[in-house]
Amino acid sequence: MAIVSSGSTEPATAPTGPGLGPLLRAWREQRRVSQLELALRADSSARHISFIETGRSRPSEEMVLRLAEHLDVPVRERNALLLAAGYAPHYPETPLDDPALAALRAGMEQLIHGYEPYPALVVDAMYDVHAANRGILMLLDGIPEHLLAPPLNAMRLTLHPEGLAPRIRNLREWRGHLLAQMDRQIALRRSVRLRRLYEEVAAYPVPEEEPSGTAEPAAPVPYFALPLRIEHEGRVLSFISSISTFNTPMDVTVAELAIETLLPADPATVKYLQSLLP
Repeated sequence: MAIVSSGSTEPATAPTGPGLGPLLRAWREQRRVSQLELALRADSSARHISFIETGRSRPSEEMVLRLAEHLDVPVRERNALLLAAGYAPHYPETPLDDPALAALRAGMEQLIHGYEPYPALVVDAMYDVHAANRGILMLLDGIPEHLLAPPLNAMRLTLHPEGLAPRIRNLREWRGHLLAQMDRQIALRRSVRLRRLYEEVAAYPVPEEEPSGTAEPAAPVPYFALPLRIEHEGRVLSFISSISTFNTPMDVTVAELAIETLLPADPATVKYLQSLLP
């Protein structure tokens, strides 16, 4: 599956809502940082931070970016802070299919295809799938067409009752892990669209009992992290999920991309995948 743009980007928050002061205070309180601590980190004063938050002082563009950096504000929301302060966005948002990102796309394609036969995919902040290798496509075999229509969404594919959910042997545990992950992302990004997606997938029905009837390992396997245990053609495959993001991104699109790889969690899964996708 080639890397494509899903067209689902979110615009930066326009300055028609709260001004910079309330936005900055909300981020500071969310991070549980006092005005004095933030001032020390940003080489400023608690008085100046207070004046910014109450609207009595307009910080420079450099100060806005410095405060956002020390509060670990996501790149998209840093643009929103700048807009609220009356400045132009600092970080561009380049469409993923733009020629300027050709090298990035090629690199990600090489990474996920080089990971075969193990599953790997590229998602954005809304969990829309931009690329997937043969390992992922194998797991999606038999999924209804309406769930595979672009843009594919990893959360819908995983938790929908017609998606992968009936095949996941530890669905309650894995569902709880995914919802908690989304909840953390909502707190970080304050995305209305992500909140709607969370509410949608959280409302999907959950079977009273976990799926059963497929072959289990002869002896329990000790896992070092919560595994995804999923049925495929009469076998139970076990994976540990790992997510990689880009270090110090300077573009909103790049900042919101993640490469998720599924590492086989037991020898039986390794052997089966290597025989299936040599």
